[in-house]
Amino acid sequence: MSIRQLYLFTLLGCAAGQAPGAWAQSAPPAPTLTLVQALTATRDNSDVALARHALAAARADVLAADHAPAPVLSAKAASIDLQNGVGAGNTLTRKRIDKSIGIDWTWERGNKRALRTLAAQRQADATQSDVQEMQTQQLQAALAAYYELLAAQERLSETRAIERSMAELDRVAGLRVKAGDLARQDAARTRIEAERARSDTQLAELAHEQAALALARLTARGPGLDACACDWPARIEGPAPSGDLLSWAEQRADVLAALARVQAAQAGLDNAMALRKADVTVGASYDHYPGTSNRLVELRAQMPLHWGYRFDGEIGRAQSELSAAQEALDKTRRLALLDLQSLQQQAATAAKRAAGYEGGILPRAREVAQSAELAYARGAISLTDLLDARRTLRATLLEALAARTDYAKAQGSWLLRTQPQALLP
Repeated sequence: MSIRQLYLFTLLGCAAGQAPGAWAQSAPPAPTLTLVQALTATRDNSDVALARHALAAARADVLAADHAPAPVLSAKAASIDLQNGVGAGNTLTRKRIDKSIGIDWTWERGNKRALRTLAAQRQADATQSDVQEMQTQQLQAALAAYYELLAAQERLSETRAIERSMAELDRVAGLRVKAGDLARQDAARTRIEAERARSDTQLAELAHEQAALALARLTARGPGLDACACDWPARIEGPAPSGDLLSWAEQRADVLAALARVQAAQAGLDNAMALRKADVTVGASYDHYPGTSNRLVELRAQMPLHWGYRFDGEIGRAQSELSAAQEALDKTRRLALLDLQSLQQQAATAAKRAAGYEGGILPRAREVAQSAELAYARGAISLTDLLDARRTLRATLLEALAARTDYAKAQGSWLLRTQPQALLP
């Protein structure tokens, strides 16, 4: 076999006819993580756990609100005559001391307890929706991190293969220089390309490590995660344009949380209005006074007199909180609809872009690179043209991988917001 034939076979072993990730097939299998496993682990990560703790506290607030005022037990000793004395005998039965024991209870008027409980319950409902929204946001972040790691994984395989190929080309170029079949200047250029490929591999390794750490932070699986299963979407297709975005927006957890907070604020306003109905405290006591009677009963009732004050401050604050909650609801609805529109457009555009690379741009780039390899082996083009063709193929491969990654993230985010059952077990 001649030097030129060896060079030709080496060139044909490069990226011209291989799909992304094909060079890594001979590598030993590493522990992999599927998309479903990543999403399942993310549903119970630390951020979601903190949201659940907030939900538990909100439910405890409901229990705290749903009870009537506790009765008050009182005991007293009165009419103690310090001048003439209280007489002899047992303190409880014979001494002249007016002793009594009684109980008092406050009757809340204006349905205050029910309104207080309703406000707390609506806050708990809002917190429940906050947990769901936190889960969705974490799932979206985990899905994006998963595909970033998968892309970094395949990008690293590509750059390592290119590095090996360029190292082999550099070795063959050295042999051709010794045989007088290649100029030293061209050999120096292949050496530069080999060093650049080595540098690209180092950057790809760093990007892979950072992507693995980003996914590990979301899934709480620790830093040992270093590989994802090749879990790309089965086919490239955009979202259905006929979806009812307004209905989906109303069903989003952030909108439901804002709606529950409006209901809680309304209950708070009703409760503030109920403050104008004064509560009544009723009570009774049993008295014992030797020498007068051993069985005396006292009945009493008392209520505050709100003369000159109508709780305008409390009512005004409650009205402001209701207005703020309503404004927040309108804003959340508006942003939710815009977010769904954006996700739909991103998914549609990413699908078209990825399909364009998979179906047209990438195959043509491979054909051009393969033709350049053959033409250079036959002496029809220069080394400069060959390297340009190889750079174009490499850039196209990475662009196609980026387009596929963008599509996977955009389509996944769209499904998590509209059809989460399509991704989650």
